[in-house]
Amino acid sequence: CVKRSEMDITNVLPVERISHMISLTAPRDACRLAVVSPVFKSAADSDLVWEKFLPSDHKLIIPNSVSSSSLVTSLSKKVLIFHLYHHPIFINNGTV
Repeated sequence: CVKRSEMDITNVLPVERISHMISLTAPRDACRLAVVSPVFKSAADSDLVWEKFLPSDHKLIIPNSVSSSSLVTSLSKKVLIFHLYHHPIFINNGTV
């Protein structure tokens, strides 16, 4: 008989590995996984996870956007994604 605590993934894997696994999902999944346990919340809230959900060139795009501000570039990656979701930015003055 295996004890329940021995089957708990949070006792086997470090938070960094859990963060990596969560980063392979989607933002919605990361939010859902954050309520599983305190360890999953810590892993799901890390910048490692949310950085993966941003375009690789976001550090170049955001400062050059019409609606960017210094506040946006100083936010955590999770807060930055939610900020951008609610306040989309225009790139190249809105031209493609």
